[in-house]
Amino acid sequence: MTFHSLNYLIFLPAVLALYWALSRRGQNVLLVAASYIFYGWEHPWFLLPLWGSTLVDFGCALGMERFPLRRRLLLVTSIVVSVALLGTFKYAGFVLENVNVLLTDFGSDPLRVVFQLVLPAGLSFYTFQSIGYVVDVYVGRVRAERNLLDYALYVSFFPQLVAGPIERAGHMLPQYHSNRVFDPVGWRAGLTLMLWGFFKKIVIADNAAPIVNKVFALTHPSFPVIWAGVFGFAVQIYADFSGYTDIARGTARLLGIELMHNFNHPYIATSPADFWRRWHISLSSWLRDFIYIPLGGNRGGPARASFHLIATFAITGLWHGASWNYVLWGLYWGFLILVQRFLGWLGVTKWFPWIAKVAMTFGVTCVSWLLFRERNLGKLLHDFSQSPFATATEQWWVGAYLITLVFIYAAPLIIHLVATSDFARRRFAITWPNLGLLGEAGVAALLLLGIVLARSITTSDFIYFQF
Repeated sequence: MTFHSLNYLIFLPAVLALYWALSRRGQNVLLVAASYIFYGWEHPWFLLPLWGSTLVDFGCALGMERFPLRRRLLLVTSIVVSVALLGTFKYAGFVLENVNVLLTDFGSDPLRVVFQLVLPAGLSFYTFQSIGYVVDVYVGRVRAERNLLDYALYVSFFPQLVAGPIERAGHMLPQYHSNRVFDPVGWRAGLTLMLWGFFKKIVIADNAAPIVNKVFALTHPSFPVIWAGVFGFAVQIYADFSGYTDIARGTARLLGIELMHNFNHPYIATSPADFWRRWHISLSSWLRDFIYIPLGGNRGGPARASFHLIATFAITGLWHGASWNYVLWGLYWGFLILVQRFLGWLGVTKWFPWIAKVAMTFGVTCVSWLLFRERNLGKLLHDFSQSPFATATEQWWVGAYLITLVFIYAAPLIIHLVATSDFARRRFAITWPNLGLLGEAGVAALLLLGIVLARSITTSDFIYFQF
């Protein structure tokens, strides 16, 4: 089941009607049942790895507290099972494909094994969330959850199960343990956040998608057309992914539960590191806490710190997909942050004005989106090899036309950015509470009108469902 399906528009009101008529324990039972229905609606077998992961990590975490001498063994067992589960479904085919390439290159016959498994939606997300919980129990940041139902809810909570945010046990489990109180103000804010998320997905992302798809389907696109398509993808992926997060957070608010922020205007970042503090915050903070720092972080001198950074971003790329372009994408970001650190040591960047830093960061981000979007390495080389000086004039007009279309679709994002900026808050006191009931209703009506008018456009799954 997906957020933008008719099934969800029936499913959610039914869950809410029952939810607020129950006690806290009954609410948790309902949420677990609803989450399993939501997740297994189209592919019931997706529930099997989810249940397996839940039981193994729940048992290992409990065992750490009951058998202190076996804590390390239980931690390793939990992580190995989680990584094996993820590796089997997501990376086995990729590994086999590359082994066959090597065998062929060395004159041997390829392995005649067919290994194509459907990747369960959300597997990468809930695997990382479960690993985070077990590690937190191991180091003593949280106590092991003793109620299987509450832990199952932590792993499977349907608003964030399929594409995050990747939550922490210390943030979510206390909410599941406490009574939730119906809050009309929270409901209004949650509904409007959901509408904004649907608007970003249906009106912005799904309008930009045809432009992007047509550009990347071209065999030999010109320089301006390539980068117009990349700009379109930058808008599409942000509207798509942050739209999902807004719907998830809005839905959770209707249930009296608060999910973490996952985006903070990433396209006004002033450096590559700042971009990752603003983009997919739950993933970047998870990688920092559970990969980068355990590897050694900034300790051990510049060479080792650089290795830790590159290794972390290589894992970031692999987490996104079993394809070499994702590995290159991750390594590219690691290299950018190393360059940023070097320039920072030289004191170069402090002289750049804010707008120049934003423009340069957005530029290198767009380069990364080309690596991310184009899986064919041969075509990727072609795209990067195109020269702006060997392009016919009409191709520049085509590129300008495509960029203009994308800017039109992106206009609501720009308006939202300006309206929620610190300047707007200080100068015009524009904040959500200050809008009042009529202001909130007006914003909601505009969003709903845009969604209704754009609903005839062919909708697609959220991009991050594939990860």
